[in-house]
Amino acid sequence: MARAKAKSGGGGKKSPPELIARFDAAIARHPALERRQMFGYPCAFLNGQMTTGLFQDGMMLRLSEADRTRAARELGATPFEPMKGRPMREYVALPKEVVADSATLDAWLDRAVDWVRTLPAKSNKPKKPAPAKRTAR
Repeated sequence: MARAKAKSGGGGKKSPPELIARFDAAIARHPALERRQMFGYPCAFLNGQMTTGLFQDGMMLRLSEADRTRAARELGATPFEPMKGRPMREYVALPKEVVADSATLDAWLDRAVDWVRTLPAKSNKPKKPAPAKRTAR
């Protein structure tokens, strides 16, 4: 008998504890960032807009178009694709060497925060009411 796979956020592969600790230390410098889980991974939001986060064993940032181009050229950053062929607009995946270098990571996180500050704040949308149950007659 086939066994159903357990569902877990973000495709199943968890972020390593060392990466989570590094992420937490990096976002701690920005008190305006709110840490939340997104698809089972730690992420940081500013004014309701996702700014940075972890996905599996990597970290991504939300950047302006100019900074995405610069990050690709200078760092080797690539478009962030949580699902193959489905990149998330405005987000780049950082190479592991960048995440490991505190000064470089901090500088690029500053750029992400600066960019997201220019975006309109997102408000929490009220949850849709559950559809009414139909009763059999």
